[in-house]
Amino acid sequence: MTAHRFIKMHGIGNDFVVMDARTAPIRLDAARVRAIADRRTGVGCDQLIVLDRARDADVFMRIYNADGGEVGACGNAARCVGLMLMEEKESDSALIETVSGPVRTQAAGPDRVTVDMGPARTDWREIPLAEARDTLHLGVAAGPLSDPVGVSMGNPHVVFFVDDADAVPLADVGPVLEHAPLFPERANIGVAQVLDAGHIRLRVWERGAGLTRACGTGACAALVAAHRRGLAGRAAELRLDGGALDIEWRADNHVWMTGAAAVSFRGETDPALTP
Repeated sequence: MTAHRFIKMHGIGNDFVVMDARTAPIRLDAARVRAIADRRTGVGCDQLIVLDRARDADVFMRIYNADGGEVGACGNAARCVGLMLMEEKESDSALIETVSGPVRTQAAGPDRVTVDMGPARTDWREIPLAEARDTLHLGVAAGPLSDPVGVSMGNPHVVFFVDDADAVPLADVGPVLEHAPLFPERANIGVAQVLDAGHIRLRVWERGAGLTRACGTGACAALVAAHRRGLAGRAAELRLDGGALDIEWRADNHVWMTGAAAVSFRGETDPALTP
């Protein structure tokens, strides 16, 4: 059994344990990911991030949810890793490879990072759905939620528009919707309240992690969904529980996100938690 060093980081409250496998391999099964992510007996995090060597990028980033499952994209993690890499390289930019494709990051001021999250995908096959549906009106509902929009930002998102995002019992309806038969890869569930054309309040139930203080891909998906519905422009401030993100859906279909990233602390896992 081997102990591994880590950096605990967060992007407006969405928190990560970042482990570096570029110099020595790190093998993690789902049980050990869950042990590290446990907030009572482990380090505690929404996602565990493992960095490895990449052929055509600064690093390859793997993303594991707190339940041990691997996912393809995480915008807040990309900002955190981008900040770490830019400080490491003494550069104002970094390129991160992920399962869902390359992610470019740029410095945007003290402890602020801009990320090109790639293209928004709105075809039912790309989200993916179990059957052909109009992704502007998916036709699923639970509790007070109905008539959502589907968007993929490298991971599946379902966005419901509501009058009061804080009044929605998301901890109750989120798990039901996450596992709905329409979503073969499960789904992240967002509830969005459009305050005006440039400001949106958002809460997200993340598949495999539950309620989080922020979700970067969820913020991107919410802006795309709001614009497609004619409720917002192509740029807006998304207000999440942990803070604000500036999101822009550009004409080339790429979604850009800007927000804060920070280091919480550094440490070393107990050998019992990792192989």
